Amino acid sequence: MQDALNHLGTPELLALAAALGWASGLRLYLVVFLTGLAGWIGWLELPPGLQVLQHPALLGASGFMLFIEFFADKIPWVDSLWDLVNSVIRVPAGAALAAGALGADSATLALMAALLGGTLAATSQAAKTSARAAANASPEPFTNLGLSLLEDGLVVAALWLATNHPLVFAVLLVVIVLAMWWITWTLFRFLRAVWRRALGRAQEPV
Repeated sequence: MQDALNHLGTPELLALAAALGWASGLRLYLVVFLTGLAGWIGWLELPPGLQVLQHPALLGASGFMLFIEFFADKIPWVDSLWDLVNSVIRVPAGAALAAGALGADSATLALMAALLGGTLAATSQAAKTSARAAANASPEPFTNLGLSLLEDGLVVAALWLATNHPLVFAVLLVVIVLAMWWITWTLFRFLRAVWRRALGRAQEPV
């Protein structure tokens, strides 16, 4: 891990761990592919726990899954189904990636990073799923496309900021996480109200 510290430094590694966890809840395969690609072409010296991501076989697999996700995530209702299928992997993967960024030499640090990464991944996953469910309640398809493109951009921006401007990323991450908690709660209440209205109409006598 010392070699990676020489290149990134502790603030960058901490920010990278948080970014990997948070972004995994939005776009796991994009996170894996971009991180591995950055290491493979020499843009970034990955920590030992993440160097497996730059293996050509894993790059090919993550690139293939990224290709599928890019289109599946932009089609109404298909995006929610894709989220449901991938929800079981995004949170543990976010925890594992965060642990890989920090925990090469310390089991305690790896556990702390895993808890951080898993929590951040769960936060972004919940906000994403809630937003997509609300968007699918609308008949037009453009909201889904816009949300998907926004998420693509947020992941790229998060990874870049974490490694180049970690303090700026840390401040923005706190703001975004708080906003995601509020969005998730608000959309949950909205969807619950929609469900109750639909259920009430279904139970009305004909």
